[in-house]
Amino acid sequence: MSEIKLAAESRTEFGKGAARRIRRADKIPAVLYGHGTDPVHVTLPGHETMMAFKHSNALFSIEIDGAKGQLAIAKDVQRDPVRNIIEHVDLLVVKKGEKVAVDVNVHVTGESAPGTIHVVETQTLSIEADATNLPESVEVSVEGLQEGAHVTAGDVELPEGAVLVTDPTYTVVTISVPRGEVSAEDEAAAEGDAEAPAEA
Repeated sequence: MSEIKLAAESRTEFGKGAARRIRRADKIPAVLYGHGTDPVHVTLPGHETMMAFKHSNALFSIEIDGAKGQLAIAKDVQRDPVRNIIEHVDLLVVKKGEKVAVDVNVHVTGESAPGTIHVVETQTLSIEADATNLPESVEVSVEGLQEGAHVTAGDVELPEGAVLVTDPTYTVVTISVPRGEVSAEDEAAAEGDAEAPAEA
């Protein structure tokens, strides 16, 4: 996806009190660092930032005080566990052509064999990819897989140019039959026993 532009403002106030004042003004405290530069403390626009973070591994162009945009990706996002609002963001400066390691969501497609279910053993995979072309997710197909089948990290098809960081033997999805699954015949037999008259 293309880069998302965010207009940032440099900040000189720090600490919990300053952070609360920033958030009351519908802004989000953040720090921009990387490539040997000193960390730059900024505030980001609240609503625009919340909308931008609906995309995983988004590429940002951070325009500080109207200056030319600095490419960055989010390395850490702190959220309020109750209200689910963003409280602070760590942004890593990146350059075009640079490889970075990120986690991508696992998205399961297809239907496994009738009577089976798929269980996602891990929600994310770690990969290394071009900083300006990071995928939001990877697809794992379970189409037609039988009970006992499993998909490992090494089986997952990655976007062009991406390299797997997660152990390739790590299980991503398994196929099984739900426990307690009762066949139609067994169910009918059980109903028949229940309706049979009790012996005197």
